[in-house]
This record gives sequence, C-alpha cells and structure tokens, in this order.
Amino acid sequence: MPPNSTRPTSRDVAQAAGVSQAAVSLVLGDKWRGRVSEPTAERVREAARDLGYRPNLAARNLRLGSTRTVLLVVPALTTEFFAGVYTGAARVAADHGFGVVLYPSPEGVGPARDPFASAQAALDGVLASSMAADALTAIRGDQLPLVMLDSDPAGSLGAATVNLDIADGVRQVADHLLALGHRHFLHLAADIPSWTFAARAHALTARLATTPDTTLRTAAAPISIEGALTAAETALRTPGPRPTALVCDDDKLAAGAYKAARRLGLRIPDDLSVTGLDDLALATALDPELTTVRLDSELFGEAGMTALLAVLEGRTPAPGDIPVHLVVRGSTAPPGAP
Repeated sequence: MPPNSTRPTSRDVAQAAGVSQAAVSLVLGDKWRGRVSEPTAERVREAARDLGYRPNLAARNLRLGSTRTVLLVVPALTTEFFAGVYTGAARVAADHGFGVVLYPSPEGVGPARDPFASAQAALDGVLASSMAADALTAIRGDQLPLVMLDSDPAGSLGAATVNLDIADGVRQVADHLLALGHRHFLHLAADIPSWTFAARAHALTARLATTPDTTLRTAAAPISIEGALTAAETALRTPGPRPTALVCDDDKLAAGAYKAARRLGLRIPDDLSVTGLDDLALATALDPELTTVRLDSELFGEAGMTALLAVLEGRTPAPGDIPVHLVVRGSTAPPGAP
C-alpha cells in the first residue's frame, strides 16, 4: 500500500471527534469562536493531534486567496535587537496561524532584490523597519498591506506605524546626566540616515536647550565598535572644554567610546560618563557596566505583528508608542567624581 493512502483526512478527524467536517474546518481554521463550543474545539484539536492530521494549507489558501504569510524586512540579521523583533513577531504570527519570512536588506540599508517571483502573490502583508524602508520599493512591499516599525508617523509608507518611545528614552538619559551635574555633552551619533536616529538627536538637543550653560557637540560614527572608537577618540581630542558626558545612540557605540576613553587615559565614570541605548547583552559585559535605555525588542515585534494582523482584518491598530526605561549602572557619575 502506498504510504500516502494512510494519510488522515478531515473526515477522519470529524469521525474521531464526533462532529461534522464543517466543524473541523472552523476549528482548525481558527474561526470557531461563537460557532463551536470550547470543549468541542478542544476535542477536534485533540483528535487532529492523535491522528497526525495536517490540513492541506496550499489548497485552503487557493480557496481563500491568502497565503497566511507575512514578510519581515529588517536591516540585518546579525544584531541582537532585530533577532528579538523577529522572535516577538513570529510568536504572535504563529498564534494566529501565520508564518513569517525574514528578509534582511543588504548592507543594512538600501534597495534589495525581490525574494519572490511576485511578492503580491506570495505574501499577505509586510512588516518593515524604517532603516530598511528603501528595500520596500524593490520588493514591491509598498503595494501590500504594510506596517512600519521605527518610522516617522507623519511620513510613513504604511497603513500603520509602531514605535518605541525613543525620544522619551533619550530624555531620560539627559535628565539623569543633568541631575548628576553634567553640563558638557558629546553625542556619539549613528551615521545612518534614519528617522529613529534623527529623533534621538532632536530629543537630546531639545532637552539640553532647556537647561542653562549646557554645551553639546556631535560626532557621527558607523554602528561598529571600531568606528565608534575612531570617532570618539577624534572628538575627545578636539581642542576646547572636554565633555564630561558621552551620550551614545547604541550600546555598540558606547563600547567603542570605552576603548577611546581608555586609549586617552580617561576613567569611566570618574572622568567621563557614558550612556548607551538598547540594553544589549554587551551592556553588562562592559566594565563598568553600561547605563543605557532598555528597548524590549520582542515586545516591539509582537506589537508590530499585532498591528499588521489588525490591518489585514480591516481594523485600526491600537495607538501609542511602546514605553522604554533607563537602566542606571556603573558608567555614570557626577563629573569629576573621585
């Protein structure tokens, strides 16, 4: 007997559960609420598990005109933050019977080749980071239901935008450093033309402008430890009053700043306070441990996918940015602390 002849069918599941095939379809299609009781739904799921039944998704999708697949476009796969975004997004997608295709934009930003012969035919929707926004046109993602992450709500390509409250995170950093007595600041800024980094610079400038006698210098750097080392060392060697606080756009930039400070014979936090943003594992590997803003990347991915599912169902996603909070560790102290 050919192996395929013993493959269980929905009729087998219906007989085992004592229900109709229509009820099986409702339960396994996650459309049973209000139409099938919870005990009956569980009986169907148990029968399907016991029989090893798997619905023919390809046939169902052809009938429904849906692939139940979404694309997550991120700048890179090598960053801890975007790994968390994927984990959270995939968790919510799986709970609703969707799969997630992860697609990194080459070189972090810029255009990308279409990974499908026809994205419109292969996908139901797209979730994309603003840093990978340029890739959307190339993959025709802007012609599908789209939710943007970390993107300017006023200029977003998407039907909805989901953001972390980055500006408030930067304000928390500035408030902390000002309360310690710092007045001379260096901003080690990511040299990526993205809304999220522009928002950080604007929030820092605006907050410091409200406190008299503060100074702010800016040095741009690629998001790499070596790039940050070079930029921070150059900036700290620049003539004039030396900054006592270094605000970094990213924890990797902060790690480079640590190396620059040590190369110049500066002690952290005695001579120079340093802050980051992300709260990556790297933050507690540094010595002293890094004061930084914790961004819950998995929660961010969950919120993004929840918003995309709402758009696909014709609903308006819940408004509001995701809160972030400052984690104070050993890399900050009053200026000139012993």
